[in-house]
Amino acid sequence: MSLTRRTVLKSAAAAVPVAALPSLPASALPAPAGTTTREPVAIGRLADKIEAGMAKYAIPGVGLGLWHRGREYVRGFGVTSVDTNEPVSGDTVFRIGSTTKTFTATVLMRLVERGRVSLDRPVRAYLPDFETADPSVAARVTVRQLLNHTAGWQGDYLEDYGEGDDALANYVAGMTKVPQLTPLGKVFAYNNASLGVAGRIIEVVTGKPYEIAARELVVDPLGLYHSRFFRSELGGFSVAASHNIVDGKAVVEPSFDAIPRSLQSIGGLMSSARDQLRYARYHLGHRDLPRLLSDRSRLAMQSHPGPGGTLFVELNGVGVSWMLRPTAQGPTVVQHGGDWSGQHSGFLFVPKRDFAITLLTNSESGPLLVAELFADDWALQEFAGLNNLPAVPRELPPRRLAEYEGTYVSQQIGVDGKPADLALDVTADKGQLVAGAGGEPLLRLAFYRKDYVLALNPDGTSTHIRANFVRGTAGQVEWFRYGGRLFRHHPTGTVPATARAANLRLL
Repeated sequence: MSLTRRTVLKSAAAAVPVAALPSLPASALPAPAGTTTREPVAIGRLADKIEAGMAKYAIPGVGLGLWHRGREYVRGFGVTSVDTNEPVSGDTVFRIGSTTKTFTATVLMRLVERGRVSLDRPVRAYLPDFETADPSVAARVTVRQLLNHTAGWQGDYLEDYGEGDDALANYVAGMTKVPQLTPLGKVFAYNNASLGVAGRIIEVVTGKPYEIAARELVVDPLGLYHSRFFRSELGGFSVAASHNIVDGKAVVEPSFDAIPRSLQSIGGLMSSARDQLRYARYHLGHRDLPRLLSDRSRLAMQSHPGPGGTLFVELNGVGVSWMLRPTAQGPTVVQHGGDWSGQHSGFLFVPKRDFAITLLTNSESGPLLVAELFADDWALQEFAGLNNLPAVPRELPPRRLAEYEGTYVSQQIGVDGKPADLALDVTADKGQLVAGAGGEPLLRLAFYRKDYVLALNPDGTSTHIRANFVRGTAGQVEWFRYGGRLFRHHPTGTVPATARAANLRLL
């Protein structure tokens, strides 16, 4: 999710009304082979929930892919653009954002099987000149640590290096400006920069630009016919326009469409609900699809996680790019999802239930619906019989809350190459914490176990999101992890006011 101050507000303010879109009929595609034309009751409830969310949050269009009980359901809802009213179909192309990272990892696993890359070798085995702000980290960081988000450097480095084939090489050369936050391999923190480095390894090993290698090794062999990296390749496709929310209404915003080429391996792929579901079915191990990886390699991507934490839900950790999410009943949920301005999506599958769901949206308010279906366990309950780990909020006494109070600051290097900060002031209130900015409350934080909180709206209603505090080696509260990002803890009154004004734009 994009952690701009505006998005923190959105993700924490589902109760804020927006103007409803006109009622728009769901557009069902002709049923492909293996698809039932008579939808089970649960599918109808899901469609109702999507349409209600679209109206509530001003989301013009949604693409849905669902695999349930051996059948495929692909549907479009609403329109690609409020300006044209073209209906969304299952083949409409949206930007999938950070689910692209799993494509990058799948490409690397193909190179692993060919003996050209080893996950546990240092990055410098492939990028001999690789440098970081901490020289000792540059010498030791492995390919696996790039992919399980434990490299420890600041994750949100989004600088634009132009549209040439050298964009990613220049991006990686700029890693020396990215500060090291935590020790190598010790702490999970969502890391866009690491997947940029992983993409550069692909370029060097294959001798091809990242986009070409990704298409040749994964996208095209899987038959993902509506998945592309460049907008120039979308001629003849149905394409979802990006929308901002202005005065509660969805408005087309063309400036949201561009993404720097340096970020392609991080979040640049555009794809359709049908293609995304096919990709999910591949990673479920379905035998009717091309066998890109051995079962051993495919399953290795979904196992052996690094350190755990939270990224909207609790995580056991990250395997080879896949986020591994625990459930109360035991089966692991494998997930990702992604965000860019005006395009927000969710993606998960459950191997032990042979279940998958993907949802693509074309509005800045998309994270609200994504949270309802992918962070909350409604869809998991309906289709897989699974629940999130229990989380019953409780009130803590002031003396217990005192160690968490202060100001927490997250940083990024923006598209323009300039650093920016987002600060959250955290104070105790009625047995919980309140996180705010500029004197405006954004979230209530209710503890349900030590250091772990439910993120609630200011009125106490659910955002469906979990977060946690991270302690340092001496046991002190050092970070607040929200959206997978680390916000550094500062004593109250020690953060300059300039840190409170900037917005962060993240994948």
